[in-house]
Amino acid sequence: MSTSGGAWRALQRGRSIHCEVVQIFVKNNMQWMGKPASPEKLALYAGELSSNTFSCVFGHAGYLINLGAPASENRDRSIQSLIQEIEFATVFSLPFLVMHPGAHLGAGDAVGLKQIAEGLDEVFAATKRSPVRIALENTAGQGTCLGNKMEHLAAIYEGVKRPERLGICLDTAHLFAAGYDIRTRKG
Repeated sequence: MSTSGGAWRALQRGRSIHCEVVQIFVKNNMQWMGKPASPEKLALYAGELSSNTFSCVFGHAGYLINLGAPASENRDRSIQSLIQEIEFATVFSLPFLVMHPGAHLGAGDAVGLKQIAEGLDEVFAATKRSPVRIALENTAGQGTCLGNKMEHLAAIYEGVKRPERLGICLDTAHLFAAGYDIRTRKG
């Protein structure tokens, strides 16, 4: 749901169309860093959250974040952005922050997957007091994006030091695009 006007408005919008689950961005999804919600807007959000019957409200990380990138300014920004998003998700009492694993940018799957696990380790160390978990979202597999194979998600999960901070988010459209025909038992 759109958070235009404040995250609390997203909950109102979700309730107006009878959502059971609402997903929000905790900051502008096309910017590296965001501004924290004001105490007034946090109070409005808390009020809306307590008056709704959603089974879950969760966040989605920004689209610029790429933990699969090699050492670079963009990788550093990705780590700092994800740390901030986990901090914001913590304030919003979100259990999960959905995130695309990242792209290896030509370095190869093995290198990219290792980079992602190491980046998550760094982020988890910086946010160790947060209960927020990252839910790795499978991808369609375009370009050098990782996460279009279940093996990618398993490698990341197995490669991090704190796997209890991870979850998996299955996007059915991405599954189909990546070649998994989930209409069948074999798929």
